[in-house]
Amino acid sequence: MNMGMSLMKEFGLWVLGASLLCLATKGCSQVTAQVPGFFIFGDSLVDNGNNNGLVTLARANYRPYGIDFPQGASGRFTNGRTFVDALAQLLGFRNNIPPYARTRGRAILSGLNFASGAAGIRDETGNNLGDHISMNQQVNNFGNVVQQMRRYFRGDDNYLATYLSKCIFYSGLGSNDYLNNYFMRDFYNTGSQFTPQAYASSLIHDYTNQLTALYNLGARKVIVTAVGQVGCIPYQLARYNGTKNRCNEDINSAIMLFNSGLRKLVDRFNNGGLQGSQFVYLDSYQATKDLILNAQSYGFEVIDKGCCGVGRNNGQVTCLPLQQACRDRSTYIFWDAFHPTEAANIVTARLAYSERAPTYTYPINVQQLASL
Repeated sequence: MNMGMSLMKEFGLWVLGASLLCLATKGCSQVTAQVPGFFIFGDSLVDNGNNNGLVTLARANYRPYGIDFPQGASGRFTNGRTFVDALAQLLGFRNNIPPYARTRGRAILSGLNFASGAAGIRDETGNNLGDHISMNQQVNNFGNVVQQMRRYFRGDDNYLATYLSKCIFYSGLGSNDYLNNYFMRDFYNTGSQFTPQAYASSLIHDYTNQLTALYNLGARKVIVTAVGQVGCIPYQLARYNGTKNRCNEDINSAIMLFNSGLRKLVDRFNNGGLQGSQFVYLDSYQATKDLILNAQSYGFEVIDKGCCGVGRNNGQVTCLPLQQACRDRSTYIFWDAFHPTEAANIVTARLAYSERAPTYTYPINVQQLASL
């Protein structure tokens, strides 16, 4: 009898979730996603417009950004879709996940994007560029959203908790903590305060608290991304004068310390550290490295400079307003000095989602995470 009641309640929760999604979208026929909601935290790699209203240099709501995006220059730091846009499509979402800054009402139920260009794990990261929404602020914003959600679940916290436990959460932070903090020693003192290992450990400590806060707010299925091969982006290629390797391996080596700590953190969370959760580590460092090494097999021809920008490798200054971008964007890995093209985002999203070899997710892929 108790088992039957439990099954009925579980079924009721799914019916409630489906009903809410029907309200959140334009019709029940659109409820085709593999998970009820997708919540995104991060920086400019996945920001989709949260910085548009901020006083900051980290903005992308002008052409040629968005030149291949149906809504034009939306605030995405690329020519078209971001990594999470592509991933949301693979997860079955009909519409892009909307930005937190411009979304209210029932639309919050199917997911929100809290990411902010220049944001980092540390609050001061990105201050050199102006205003931004740090990870701590993004987590606080999600906490406010959870409170708003309660009204749609009639204040039943158990229903809400079950709903959120079936959603997917994505968090990609750390790049700016190196680019716009640790290795910017004219503006920040972290480079003199910390050794690379101590800095990585400090970031992991802070990130542990932030991810735990998301868990306490209801997150159970969580994707965390490693920092990519930042030492090889056009911005670094334009500045670095090394002789043996064109990439800045000082930055790459420091980042690998953080990535190693992050993978260990995923193991700790999954092995009882956060009961009932499933974390997935996305090795974007190896993914971007392999993408460059095997560029031709993915259809890319230009691996070392941006499609738009100024100076050496189009990496000394990012895309200027109304600048003429390269014509064949699909052959470029990098859109500007820092960010991938839509084509590169689509490739990496597919590799993260499915079981196709090589795989860059640990211990399971995103498709498997969605099915849990």
